Amino acid sequence: MTADNERIEILGVPVDLIDRERALEKFEKLFPEPGVTKIFTPNSEIVQNASKDEKLKKLFGSADIILPDGIGLVYASRIVGHPLRERVTGIDFLESCIAYLEKNGKSIYFFGSKPGVAEKAAANIKKKYPDLVVAGCHHGYFKPEDEPEIVRQINESGADFLCVALGAPKQEQFIYSHEDELSVSAAIGVGGSLDVWSGDLKRAPEFYQKHGLEWLYRFIQQPSRFGRMMKLPVFMLKVIAQGKTPGGKRP
Repeated sequence: MTADNERIEILGVPVDLIDRERALEKFEKLFPEPGVTKIFTPNSEIVQNASKDEKLKKLFGSADIILPDGIGLVYASRIVGHPLRERVTGIDFLESCIAYLEKNGKSIYFFGSKPGVAEKAAANIKKKYPDLVVAGCHHGYFKPEDEPEIVRQINESGADFLCVALGAPKQEQFIYSHEDELSVSAAIGVGGSLDVWSGDLKRAPEFYQKHGLEWLYRFIQQPSRFGRMMKLPVFMLKVIAQGKTPGGKRP
């Protein structure tokens, strides 16, 4: 299954030239179709890592919807000459999907994070979306040999939508590797969204969100992320060096 929205390339990695409204329209169009609609949510750090790994490039390119989850990608898109209208965060887009699932009587499976977190996140989400059907939950602490059993549990739950919060690129690799085995209609990789919804991690206040400063808020919360934060200026320098070369054109 492939989406028909336009895509650009940043450091050779595909990203959809899309906003949240258009992304939701694509999701609602693709969701009823056969197969698993794959939704990936890369930020600048993930794009930088994928730019050096052909397998990761191929993996992200296989997605039906590739959301620009990060202000760095918005800035980068301007540099390569195909500006994105806005960043589309995975957590906000997932909530839009959840509203759709509730409205249409579809179910969701929460997979990832520490033991107990998915259940807490599901309980909190149901406070806002009481008619949402939660088909099941599973933590993200497992060995590779456990994956067939996890896939079996997801399928037996009857879930229509799979939320995978294992961190990138593990979550995307899980979806990609098991695409042909999963019976869900769509799957999304959403990083730390379950930690936010469970209350274990605070999301940045609205001011930080609106001004693309969630990275700064996370750094204030978790100074240990300094090394990862320093990848952003390196990413921007690489994009500037790339300039308006063929790597920045629509494929």
